[in-house]
Amino acid sequence: MPPTKKVLLVFLPSESGVDGARSLYSENRINPFFNWFNRSFRAIIKQSQFAIPPLSLMILSSIEVPGVEQSICDMRFEEFPMNAQWDLVGISVQTGMAKNAFDLADHLRSAGIPIALGGAHVTLFPDSCRPHADVLVSGEADDLWKNVLNDLSTGSLKPLYRSESFPDLQHSRPVSKHALIKNRYFTTNLIQTGRGCQYNCDFCNVHLLNGHTLRRRAIEDVVSEVALFQQDDRRIFFFVDDSINADPAYALELFRKLVPLNIRWFGQATTTLGQQHELLETFAASGCQALLVGIESVEAKSRNAHKKNQNRASELVRAITTIRKAGISLYGSFIYGLDGDTLETPAAILDFINETQLDVPGINILRPTPGTQVFERLRQEGRLLFDPLDLTAYRYSFGQEMLYTPKNIPLDAFVESYSALTRKVFSVKNSLARGMAAPRAKSAVMLFNLFYTHLYGLSRHDLQHQQEKSRG
Repeated sequence: MPPTKKVLLVFLPSESGVDGARSLYSENRINPFFNWFNRSFRAIIKQSQFAIPPLSLMILSSIEVPGVEQSICDMRFEEFPMNAQWDLVGISVQTGMAKNAFDLADHLRSAGIPIALGGAHVTLFPDSCRPHADVLVSGEADDLWKNVLNDLSTGSLKPLYRSESFPDLQHSRPVSKHALIKNRYFTTNLIQTGRGCQYNCDFCNVHLLNGHTLRRRAIEDVVSEVALFQQDDRRIFFFVDDSINADPAYALELFRKLVPLNIRWFGQATTTLGQQHELLETFAASGCQALLVGIESVEAKSRNAHKKNQNRASELVRAITTIRKAGISLYGSFIYGLDGDTLETPAAILDFINETQLDVPGINILRPTPGTQVFERLRQEGRLLFDPLDLTAYRYSFGQEMLYTPKNIPLDAFVESYSALTRKVFSVKNSLARGMAAPRAKSAVMLFNLFYTHLYGLSRHDLQHQQEKSRG
């Protein structure tokens, strides 16, 4: 009998943000107390709402092939296990972390370990990945990965596995959590009900990666998965769909069937939920504690400029108020620096937050992710502040560096106004007040706000350092 093939699936942390509160530019120059505080905060984050398992690797590790054993290495918590023998290492590559993924892949290949690269970056930019991999997996890998494992077991790996169509999510594919170390995470209960997005926001790549058509899993499969997950982890559930209310009829039927299971859950939705009254009531009855909603901008010109047309600005306040009255806390995500924004926009955002009493406001800077429409437009307009031909020059950061020049606001003035806005929104006093006023999940709301109070302080520090560095 041939020996078992050992496969390791690797998750890489980002350089900042929810994977760790750290300065991108000058952490070693920050005073010792601040460094100690940062390290302490990172330890807290790892056992907070922010540390959840990588769903894509959960899905892949659930695929069973005779003679193959799969494990997960989450590098937020552990170093790569170089002392073990691996027949294949799979790394999921995100564009904002491509350089780190390539560096790890090159290091492992130099040690004779075969590497498979997959994920969003491989799907969008396969040519940039080929020099760093023995195997490329392009597209949604639900079915492709089983082919990879079968070929590994027979010694016939191919250099490229590419899906010509999206997987049929109606086909049952049970997800297992056997490869996870449960106590590392705030919860291991991650559920995906479908993929795809019918919208066309120019700063988003979901519709590029997963298509414009909503594809849904069978409701019976989702309910069974929730019941199974609940047996070994009674903590909160995360429904990770980009918009859990995008198909109202599907969502209504699903969450009605989840009511008897008596779970508590978080998810992501559009503010249209405030107009979907029966669905909103069902969400609350099924245990919904909090939702993330993408507001992006309160400026009509900005929403139109970036094709964010699915909920009109005039309806946002009423929708948010309605959702909160149903007993659901809201994380409202804004983007400041869109093409219709001016120096008057921060005051409008602040007024909106105060009027709606948003439980967790997120004030983001536009991220021109390579592959998106906004990246291409900013490239053509000469407004990118990194080399558009070097895809590894783009990195994810939590509002800690500018990657483009705003259209209507001078760069120095933008940084100053963004810093002033985040200083007004996030303070210890405001964090405590929002936690106390939240309809549900009060401790989570408070923790999010306290974390953001610290992280936006880092953001202001790094933006100022970047500006000083650019001026020489």
